[in-house]
Amino acid sequence: MKKMFAPERRKLILDKLTDQKRVTIKDLSKVIDVSAATLRTDLSKMEEEGLLKRTHGGAMLANQTDSETSFFIREQKNRCEKAAIAQKALQLLSNGQCIMLDASSTALELARLLKETPLRLTVVTSGINTALELNSHPNITVILLGGIVKKGSESLEGTLGINILNQIHIDIMFTSANGFSIESGLTDFSMYEVELKKSMVQASKKIVALLDQTKMNKISIASFATTDQIDMIITDHEMPEGYSEKLAEHHVDIIIASSDSY
Repeated sequence: MKKMFAPERRKLILDKLTDQKRVTIKDLSKVIDVSAATLRTDLSKMEEEGLLKRTHGGAMLANQTDSETSFFIREQKNRCEKAAIAQKALQLLSNGQCIMLDASSTALELARLLKETPLRLTVVTSGINTALELNSHPNITVILLGGIVKKGSESLEGTLGINILNQIHIDIMFTSANGFSIESGLTDFSMYEVELKKSMVQASKKIVALLDQTKMNKISIASFATTDQIDMIITDHEMPEGYSEKLAEHHVDIIIASSDSY
């Protein structure tokens, strides 16, 4: 078997967990040609991301209602930081734009701010809560992408909504991610959501990543946008050492939002 990169290994581990509910390092070593130490590192990293629970000698599938993948838990985590990031994102908007909001809890914070403004916009979103938040706004037209309702996430995933993206010009896409690194770009843990987000990125003229400090220098299962595809990052904290210079090389602007007022 050819050597796998970490995201490929972790996707395979997640696939096996989905099928079998639990795995052992011994079993994984038979299909993935890496050391037991590397597999333990993979499992530990995936546990940090809420994808699984470590057990003696292996792992078991995390309870999705208790893991970080639960939308309610993600929404409450770092709420002040997300609100500050959303406030900076709001300043990028003007009347007549067509924008994209993903199903992230940070994009939902931006939708809550938009609800209180007189801005005239078209908002395309894969987030059910985001669509409902803006539905009563007299000057905002909401387009909800079709797809499968993801359990525990309040989001739509899959490729059913892709066709409509070919018919719409998106000025700015606002998106968060499970993780971001210079090498891997924006990454997420759901392969189905990643496929939809890739199409959302392709349909958008400008990509703005909304990333609180817990997302930085973190890699999840699969990438949906490379660093070269990102135009701007809005975050609540100074970048990790060396990031600002590297992002400048990729022509990515950085905005630091302060959460002191929240």
